[in-house]
Amino acid sequence: MEDCVFCKIMAGEAEASFVYRDDTVAAFMDIQPMNPGHVVIIPVAHATHLSDLPGETGAQIFRVAQRIAAAMYPSGLRCEGINFILADGQAAAQEVLHVHLHVIPRFTGDGIGVRFLSRRGTGPGRSELEFAAGRIRAQLEKNQPA
Repeated sequence: MEDCVFCKIMAGEAEASFVYRDDTVAAFMDIQPMNPGHVVIIPVAHATHLSDLPGETGAQIFRVAQRIAAAMYPSGLRCEGINFILADGQAAAQEVLHVHLHVIPRFTGDGIGVRFLSRRGTGPGRSELEFAAGRIRAQLEKNQPA
């Protein structure tokens, strides 16, 4: 994708401070970090949505994320916890339309909030949950890997 900033980074047309790179994924520092040490992990080959990735590529993204997270704690950067955030699609706040996983070091009082809007105590009934589960199950069965 010629106007994708992550593809430009991978082509050497834009700068990045790499933490990790192999033939499948790359990890580099976010240029607008939520906290010092904020890393973004991407597939080397362009993919807009998580569902566009080969399964092994998605797995490699999370394997690398786990290694980076483990390295953050003893790194000397302030890190008491870590958030992994992957927004898939514009409605989910995906700003760069190339799959990317944020690995964000967190610490008490960092001013970052993660809110999950919910209707605690007023959730759906079991029949609604079963209906939704059935819809997802049907698609999983329909789209089983060969």
